[in-house]
Amino acid sequence: MNRTEEQTLALAAVFQTAQLVHNIASSGRYDDDDLQVCLQGILNTDPDSVTDVFGPPAVLRTGLQTLINQLGASAQTRKVEIARYVIALLHLQRKLDKNPAMLGQVAEGIERARAQTEHYALTHTNVLANLAGIYSDTVSHMTPKIMVNGEQQYLSNPDNVSRIRALLLAGIRAAVLWRQVGGNRWQILFKRKRIVDTAQQLLRQ
Repeated sequence: MNRTEEQTLALAAVFQTAQLVHNIASSGRYDDDDLQVCLQGILNTDPDSVTDVFGPPAVLRTGLQTLINQLGASAQTRKVEIARYVIALLHLQRKLDKNPAMLGQVAEGIERARAQTEHYALTHTNVLANLAGIYSDTVSHMTPKIMVNGEQQYLSNPDNVSRIRALLLAGIRAAVLWRQVGGNRWQILFKRKRIVDTAQQLLRQ
């Protein structure tokens, strides 16, 4: 996999977390496999490549399609909420990278979550609550805060709250990975077509 493909796949992971947050907040629905792929990215902190974190491109199909819909030429496929989440996640990741104390706190929380997965499935309520707690204790205190919009009946469900916060942490992790493979905001602005074309190629694999 070349560098552009790795960057696109990592960015697709950010878009996948944003899409799932939107889905849960607005309808209470989510795909369990999509959720698990996002969460496993949090625990894999020393990969050799993007595919080491998530697996083959097919497992990020939702993220790749969301990326295409959001960055593609048709304004009709774009969702403002998803764009807002992605922009905020990329911004907060840069701020977190400049806060060593908070990074250490996040790392400690991830180690606890990793230990939990020896006894529970990654999407188990206990693990989700732990991952959500990491986000609440760290990134949620940074500005700008990510305000999740949706239907109150879904946002008031404690399990959905944990899923959303865990996904936002997963989005930060995916943004870290995107940076590590050379991604930056200028590429989104000026190399949008190349990113979309690459995403379409990855979807066909």
